[in-house]
Amino acid sequence: MQNEVQQRVGSSGSRSYFDAFRPAAVYRPPMRGREASGGDDRLNDHRQVVDFARCSYLGLHSHPLVVAGAIEAIEAHRSREAGCTRTSVFFDLLEELKTTLSKMFSARVVAFPSGTPATVRAMPVLASGQLTGGRRPVVVFDRLTRIALGYDKTVSTHETRVEMIEHNDIYALERLCRENPMIAYVCDGAYSTGGCSPIKELRQLQERYGLFLLIDDAHGLSILGCQGEGFARSQFPECLDERTVITSSLAKGFGASGELLMLGSAEHEALFRRCYISDAISTAPNLAAVGAALGSCKVQSTELSERQSRLAQKIDIFDRHLATAEQGNPFPIRLITVGSEANARAIARDLLDCGFHVLARAVPTAGQRNARIRLCITAEHETKDVEQLCESILENVVKTNGKPYPLR
Repeated sequence: MQNEVQQRVGSSGSRSYFDAFRPAAVYRPPMRGREASGGDDRLNDHRQVVDFARCSYLGLHSHPLVVAGAIEAIEAHRSREAGCTRTSVFFDLLEELKTTLSKMFSARVVAFPSGTPATVRAMPVLASGQLTGGRRPVVVFDRLTRIALGYDKTVSTHETRVEMIEHNDIYALERLCRENPMIAYVCDGAYSTGGCSPIKELRQLQERYGLFLLIDDAHGLSILGCQGEGFARSQFPECLDERTVITSSLAKGFGASGELLMLGSAEHEALFRRCYISDAISTAPNLAAVGAALGSCKVQSTELSERQSRLAQKIDIFDRHLATAEQGNPFPIRLITVGSEANARAIARDLLDCGFHVLARAVPTAGQRNARIRLCITAEHETKDVEQLCESILENVVKTNGKPYPLR
């Protein structure tokens, strides 16, 4: 994993990618819907483009109640944050957020200021056996789990043995379960690279072998579930048990900022609140984030089903116009394989010229000739935006590759 990270960060291809796309989308207020001001800021190029890159899947980031929640929280307390540890002082709004989210998701929720504290720093707690009855588990990473968790492979090796398996390889995971008394599996719920984890099969291993699950559902929260509990949480019983921890982002579909842990055990909640660095020592989420999150809770209490339905419709429209490996799944991320990394960059640039902002992605695990265009569909996109994007992708793939999509 460490070599993979170095390859992603340090290769000349990666450097050229970042150099090419640094100025590709420049946001200026006001942002309405999915509109953004794009182009090369050095050339004062301020075109209006339709944004298919941001992860605001339900369009909640700019909702009036979310914005008002952030403003009202700061004005009510005349402060942005407490500036001290939560074991000493914490704002009443943080407790209100914890209570509200716990009720929404039927779990014991702990909120954090960003994704890094909630996921990366959870690993030493897991690897040291504090979540598994004092027994240090063998920690197994899915190969494609979010890079924020991938960095923690090194951290975990200081506490326990670490393994990595191929993406969604249930057979390899079961073999490790048979060979070891305690396994903790780290994976994503909905993957940023498309697709999802086989939660049903993972739960079967959990019942059969006592498998402990740490699932990062950053891209699944709010877009699925009757209460917006997300892809992973919606597939577990009403009461989350003590062998499962779900982390998720409040900064994507949820429409606010920060991260949360969903826990099923009062003992685990107490452990994180008393001993966990990000909760007991670091400051809490700032009041703007807490207020925005509470505003999002209000919106979701009345508009969630309608927004989820709009998102599902837009995903279906895209799938009817353009086939991908993700076709038919309920997640808003789609990947278009376009050949080399240079071709991906060229196509993304041409799409920007056509008025669509997407991302070019080189995937080291997929091979040198399998670079992709990555895009995010949202509830806010207009039908015509989705249809015109699909047409532009098909046209520009032919233009760049000299043959039609899908490439053979």
